[in-house]
Amino acid sequence: MNKKINSILVIGLGKVGSLLATLLHENKYSVTGLVLKIEEDFPFPVVETDLSDFESLKKLIQKHDGVVSCLPYQLNLNVAKATHAAGRHYFDLTEDVDTTHGVRELSKTSEGIMAPQCGLAPGLIGIIGANLAKGMDKLRSIELRVGALPQNPRGLLGYAFNWSPEGVVNEYLNDCEVIEDGKRSFVPAMEDHETIVVDGNQLEAFTTSGGLGTMCETYEGKVTKLNYKTMRYPGHCELMRFFFNELHMRNKRQLAGEILVVAKPPVKDDVVFLHAAVEGWKHGKLKREEFVRSYFPIEIADKMWNAISWTTASSACAVVEMVACGNLPSSGFLKQEDIPLDSFFKTPTGSFFIK
Repeated sequence: MNKKINSILVIGLGKVGSLLATLLHENKYSVTGLVLKIEEDFPFPVVETDLSDFESLKKLIQKHDGVVSCLPYQLNLNVAKATHAAGRHYFDLTEDVDTTHGVRELSKTSEGIMAPQCGLAPGLIGIIGANLAKGMDKLRSIELRVGALPQNPRGLLGYAFNWSPEGVVNEYLNDCEVIEDGKRSFVPAMEDHETIVVDGNQLEAFTTSGGLGTMCETYEGKVTKLNYKTMRYPGHCELMRFFFNELHMRNKRQLAGEILVVAKPPVKDDVVFLHAAVEGWKHGKLKREEFVRSYFPIEIADKMWNAISWTTASSACAVVEMVACGNLPSSGFLKQEDIPLDSFFKTPTGSFFIK
């Protein structure tokens, strides 16, 4: 079968972007990387382009079938606009709500697919939650939890910034969309604290923004309760509230991210926890279905990749593969919860999650 996507431009070659591009290259796609400055060698061509030059960016995009943006969330919308203008397929990893709204507006007149939120949360966790929900005749709750943490934490925060500090700060401070008592509403971040255990690890979970993507819209009127929370080691949430509220860092987001990365730099030995739970009635009986996993660093293409990098890159890569092979629509806006989990797992990179 001829693929709908053969050549792909991957913009941003950080930890996730470089692996995503490598995975696509290994799976026989024609990959080109785009960076502001070339600083290392890759097994595929890499070009330097100033993203602020819209026309140059559009011309480069037109040479490819699709684009995957692995940039910080605040840079994605400009790439989406250039991709839309070029008439190509668009994918990103954003968790930012406003960015997704902008991409959705573009999708109304797009020639290709517009697929934001192809990471872990939103992304895979929503695909899993929707899959569990399909087995119910009537839904009561969908509760989704994700934690990306160091395996061997030290200090009171028990954390390491293996993910974008801008993204983490954004999630901790923006209001969170939920469904409560059957109605969509917004609640503050870093609230509704709870204890949760995954594979014997006691964790805490609290509300953070963006993790549900478009699920509140999809499940409004269909479920009584729907929420997303981030998982951390116990005590983290209280300290972050102190940092942002009592030290007044919520109004200095960029500085907050810089301070936190200096305090808790990335680590190689990390773990990604997933916990999805759906409750509802099936054949007249109340049931609870769960998907609970812990993912650790693995070797890909003769190199060890930490858990947050490979789980995020593999999630996005699987969606690209499904669109390329015709298993998903090739135009318009793609909701992550509309992606079938069984087909996701059958892709070369989606299979990593079931090994």
